[in-house]
Amino acid sequence: MRADFFSDPAAVASYAERTRRSVPGLDVLHGIVEQILAESVPNDGRVLVVGAGGGLELTHLAEHHDEWTFDGVDPSAPMLDAAREAMGPLAARAALHDGYMTDAPEGPFDAATCLLTLHFVSREERLRTLREINRRLRPGAPLLTFHHSVPDGNARAAWLERHTRFAAGPDASPAQVAESAATLATQLPILRPDEDEALLYEAGFEDVGTYYAALTLRGWLAYASDTTADG
Repeated sequence: MRADFFSDPAAVASYAERTRRSVPGLDVLHGIVEQILAESVPNDGRVLVVGAGGGLELTHLAEHHDEWTFDGVDPSAPMLDAAREAMGPLAARAALHDGYMTDAPEGPFDAATCLLTLHFVSREERLRTLREINRRLRPGAPLLTFHHSVPDGNARAAWLERHTRFAAGPDASPAQVAESAATLATQLPILRPDEDEALLYEAGFEDVGTYYAALTLRGWLAYASDTTADG
């Protein structure tokens, strides 16, 4: 889904507006991410941004820390172009790489973010991605993730409908909301929160905890271990 969708010019052009509409408290999320990173990233820190296309978090972080430098990786070249445009002159401090985590620089990085990205990939690919992030971070460096994560059971469909109702706005019909929720459920490999947390530990991260949640979206803070998990 992601490769096709994010190569569509209309989808790329509408990404920022669509994301602000569909993510509750997006500006608050970016502010919390920046605050947590600032706890440990030095003034001249180097930050890895996974899923950097669009440039929303890159722009926020660069605006608030004028000595930080960034490496962003994303498999969509058009979305990286959108990130450069969104950042404007700030893009001079960001090296953007077209590809996946195996295409990212080796680091070491002082921190990493992976926002609105992991719900596009399978459990196995998430684990590989998280391991690749972990081995590029300095020991003890923070990783902040944020993506769809919903419990199984009878409540799963209801939560997905709540999210799509919020994103669609008050004028959407119940049929439109139900259809969008069904599409979300079938096209994204959404895991349970306990599965997402377990993957971070399996990838070698430590001290995993939730830092933000809004409807079906959850964010985890974890810290790179001294040794990377086998894999």
